[in-house]
Amino acid sequence: MKPFTVQEGIVAPMDRANIDTDMIIPKQFLKSIKRSGFGPNLFDELRYLDEGQPDADNSGRPLNSDFVLNKPRYQGASVLLARENFGCGSSREHAPWALEDFGFRTIIAPSYADIFFNNSFKNGLLPIVLDEATVDRLFKAVEANEGYKLTINLEAQTIVTPDGETIPFEVDSFRKHCLLNGLDDIGLTLIDADDIRAYEANRREKSPWLFGAG
Repeated sequence: MKPFTVQEGIVAPMDRANIDTDMIIPKQFLKSIKRSGFGPNLFDELRYLDEGQPDADNSGRPLNSDFVLNKPRYQGASVLLARENFGCGSSREHAPWALEDFGFRTIIAPSYADIFFNNSFKNGLLPIVLDEATVDRLFKAVEANEGYKLTINLEAQTIVTPDGETIPFEVDSFRKHCLLNGLDDIGLTLIDADDIRAYEANRREKSPWLFGAG
């Protein structure tokens, strides 16, 4: 998993509440268990004017010009600004996969569905919780300023706006450690790889019948 330290990125505003995981990545695209390749179908039903099919080429599909991610001013956005209860619905881990594969590293919203919130940290996304008043203020700033960027410093737990305002945010210390060091569940296990190998070797020596020998 790619470490998260400091990110400066264009902000894309999704000004609607209760964005569910089927809206983030529709059910027909859930056939793969790889973490990559979902970006082209992120928000598929909102992004395109036709119905997408798995394994289809998206290059010729008609785009919805009114959808935020299709607007020129938000191209290359890596910070997603959203409303409350982001990521509700089914527990599909494909949702953070699709967001990360598209290029988002940070999501800012007043609240999240619990499972989506947990899955985001495990897949290299930083979901930041800010109060509704601050989120409202950011929506207005993004709308008023093309190319609006935020700088997110995970170590300092701060968001810095273009005019120099610093907005603090809270994050669980363990999740922060994992993101800073690029550790998913597998990475965390591999930290103890030497101890695991030593235990397995000792177990094999003391109880060889468990391994089909002796």
